Amino acid sequence: MMEIAIVGGGLMGHGIALVLALHGHGVRITDTDPETCARVPGLMASALATLQEAGAAPEGWDSARLAQAVRVEVELEPAVTGAGLIIEAITENPEAKRALFSDLDRLCARDAILASNTSYLDVFPLIPQARQARALVMHWYTPPYIVDLVDVVPGPGTDPAVIAAMRDLVLGLGQVPIVLKRFIPGYVANRIQSAISAEVFRLLDEGIAEPRDIDDAIIHGLSLRIPILGHLAKADFTGLDLTRRALANGSYAPPPARTRSETLDALCAEGRTGVMAGRGYFDWGGREPTDLFRERDRKLLALKKAMAGIGRMEGT
Repeated sequence: MMEIAIVGGGLMGHGIALVLALHGHGVRITDTDPETCARVPGLMASALATLQEAGAAPEGWDSARLAQAVRVEVELEPAVTGAGLIIEAITENPEAKRALFSDLDRLCARDAILASNTSYLDVFPLIPQARQARALVMHWYTPPYIVDLVDVVPGPGTDPAVIAAMRDLVLGLGQVPIVLKRFIPGYVANRIQSAISAEVFRLLDEGIAEPRDIDDAIIHGLSLRIPILGHLAKADFTGLDLTRRALANGSYAPPPARTRSETLDALCAEGRTGVMAGRGYFDWGGREPTDLFRERDRKLLALKKAMAGIGRMEGT
């Protein structure tokens, strides 16, 4: 098992730490904000409790054992010294990441692997040249202790052996690594999600459908088939000849690239910024955000369990 340091204890960092700890890795985690560091044990314990309720946690774990398995450090140096893998999970700010990688270059062993959890940034120009062979992107999805997908992405100088080792590490966590040939912003899942978002914002801004109708179309139309077939296997079942004719018909034109949505701007101007504010596209009834997140996680775990029993359509 590897000693792993996580830099950034917020939304993603504590969840990644939990996944790694539950699979036997020694984990250290740090954050520049002392309040964030103080919240990490409670956030992990709450997530562990949700997993235990669903029967999805390994046997023998409780908050006390978790506190021993994950060491919270308020300073960077003790968190990363001696770690074989350092996962950067800080804010999506290029200069902040550049400064951190400079510090890691100074503090970490020469054979340490540097991995970034960035969602969109090309971090490789921000990493010192001497570290390029052992640098990569390892991008988790929220919540990482439920969503299994992990993007494993090389930089232009990454040693293929490092990619293979990190792919194996992800597999050892019981998760699903997607190894890309090269970096592209958003990877696969987020790029597809961005395309969906562009069309959804157009439907809202042009007054074609209401938020509930759009989500119903996704939940009761797209989502029922996607877990079983994905997209390309669905095309096989539809028939590639029909798929080709639909493409040639040219009846769909994607919306032009935009940097804003009028409906989204209006909601934000009203303070309707999502679950944390109690309202966004929907009113969440004054419930505590922690309760809503727990309900989301319980439903995701139930769906995941059902899907494991159902399985997917397999082709080769």
